[in-house]
Amino acid sequence: QVQLVESGGGLVQAGGSLRLSCAASGSILSINSMGWYRQAPGKKRELVAGITSGGGSTNYADSVKGRFTISRYNAKNTVYLQMNSLKREDTAVYYCNADISSWSSRYRELWGQGTLVTVSS
Repeated sequence: QVQLVESGGGLVQAGGSLRLSCAASGSILSINSMGWYRQAPGKKRELVAGITSGGGSTNYADSVKGRFTISRYNAKNTVYLQMNSLKREDTAVYYCNADISSWSSRYRELWGQGTLVTVSS
């Protein structure tokens, strides 16, 4: 069974930084695109950042450009989200998403369980 596990969330003051990690585990053959989404209370889940399989291409929501950086370490099947200059409006549950091929199946939209990021003023 393939799964994604996020870590690194927590409480931080506005202007501070956090780094989220998401590790994929299981019988993985390859990991294609990976990304981070977030869902704030009462709002729809939105894409924060995405990265291609080789890490050569990234994309960001306008609201986080210049503050967040997505990266991945394929040797450890892990994707990261470095979040700097955090604002109160970044408060949300952050979810990892990946397109993963295992030896028996392809998981085009695999989700992690989410990690809560709370930014205080």
